[in-house]
Amino acid sequence: MAQIITGHRIGQNGTLRVGCSAVIFDKDREKILLTRREDNNQWCLPSGGMEPGESASETCIREVEEETGLQVRIKRLIGVYTTPDKLIVYRDGNKIQLVALCFEAKIVGGELRLSSETTEYGYFSYQEIQKLDLLMNHARRIEDAYSEEMTTFVR
Repeated sequence: MAQIITGHRIGQNGTLRVGCSAVIFDKDREKILLTRREDNNQWCLPSGGMEPGESASETCIREVEEETGLQVRIKRLIGVYTTPDKLIVYRDGNKIQLVALCFEAKIVGGELRLSSETTEYGYFSYQEIQKLDLLMNHARRIEDAYSEEMTTFVR
């Protein structure tokens, strides 16, 4: 589990880390797929860090498959989220400032399942999501996805 430290430009004390997350709507575009993380028991969008040699879309596709078993196609970039005033400190001592790209993705194959990183999954409406213990920063991404705005958010 990570600790979040906030303060003016505290991110400068860490290393930049690029992460990608996926918003996967149900067929009626009313609910979004969330997974419950094994490490902190919080709900989140399928997501993870970019590896050297990967594109952002490849990262998103890989993370979705690793965490859910689903194969997806990227539809659009919902937003770019930066956190200069937050520093994430992991148990191993790593400190990062997150740069996150959130994509809308469409299921093209695979079978929904649990993984070593997830203990539960489900599709939730916007109202249901408001009541969940949600991973930091994912609330804004979900809000932006539901906005139906086709312009990319930069936050």
